[in-house]
Amino acid sequence: MASGLDLARRFSGFDSFKTPKVVVDEPTLLRNIAAMAELVGGKATLHPHIKTHKSLEIAHLQRAHGAKGFTVARPYEAKMLIENGLTPVTLAYPIICPATIAAMLRIVERPEDIRFVADSEQTVEAVAKAALECGRVAHVFLKVNVGLHRCGFDPRGVLGLALARKIDADPLLHFVGLLSHAGHAYGAGNVDGVRRIAQTELEIMTDLRASFERNGIPVPCVSIGSTPSILANAGFEGIDEVRPGNYVFYDLTAVRLGLVSRADIGLAVSAQIIAVNDHFAIADVGSKTLSSDLGAHGTSATTSFGEAWAQGRDTPFSVAKLSEEHAFLTFEHEAPKLGIPVLILPNHSCPVANLSGGLSFTGKRARLVPTEGFIRHDMPSP
Repeated sequence: MASGLDLARRFSGFDSFKTPKVVVDEPTLLRNIAAMAELVGGKATLHPHIKTHKSLEIAHLQRAHGAKGFTVARPYEAKMLIENGLTPVTLAYPIICPATIAAMLRIVERPEDIRFVADSEQTVEAVAKAALECGRVAHVFLKVNVGLHRCGFDPRGVLGLALARKIDADPLLHFVGLLSHAGHAYGAGNVDGVRRIAQTELEIMTDLRASFERNGIPVPCVSIGSTPSILANAGFEGIDEVRPGNYVFYDLTAVRLGLVSRADIGLAVSAQIIAVNDHFAIADVGSKTLSSDLGAHGTSATTSFGEAWAQGRDTPFSVAKLSEEHAFLTFEHEAPKLGIPVLILPNHSCPVANLSGGLSFTGKRARLVPTEGFIRHDMPSP
């Protein structure tokens, strides 16, 4: 396990910020970006999901390390990438509003710079209507449900092939391929559980591609997501692209799964002890910064909302509960002193980065200024 001193060294300068503050250890960030690029290593193309960081600067770092495209969850994220030449962009969210799709089609230089996702007749029709309105070809993935049971068509049924034929028959729609997200891997419990999910995803996607092609529908691309299932992958044969997101920062969920160590976590929250009583030490950060997540997709193997590390301690304080602006830290023996800084490792880094509205870098290559995030909401909602 890490220690408070180790973390203080890595996140050097974290205690110089007004608290609370979301901080990023830049050397760890760069190491994580490079390691994922090496893992994928030409076996598939890398299209990272930027909803984790929402940072144009980090997206440029990912491009410099071989990212061939990017994935987003929201239209405003796509817009920022497109305006800065970071294409192609996959909007990995079924959109039912044709106006939103048309707005995206109008801002791209080439139709292939934006790729949409559909998983129902209604979402295919929404893309078709927008393409007709703009007089432009729209590129469409079909989303496959590989076990998360969120979005996507059932690979055991006939809907997927019917949707592919519907896309193929429309001269303004281009079928890109099949896309999946094994997000349930976050709840797998351990590395072996994650690998089993990765194996199932691989089998579903490659079998489905073969089925489509036997029925006369070529599948140009098979795209998979989820940082855990890529780290504990079952191989990349038959996979054309991967879309990990959380890997740039990682968090305690990835640590609990056994995929990484605390030394790989590149994002934390700088806070300060502001009160101590017989039950808890109170830090000046709450759910408005840490979020209330116990793990991604509602999964968790913990009842804690994070670990609060103080310099010189070999064990962390557990974040037992949160209110909006306060963290309740448990201690067994000696209570922490008022005013001491603590560095909190979160359960789920993605919502923490989103809630911050900007990231501050620490570490050896410190730039003690916030970076601009993507928090712009000037596009229509899905």
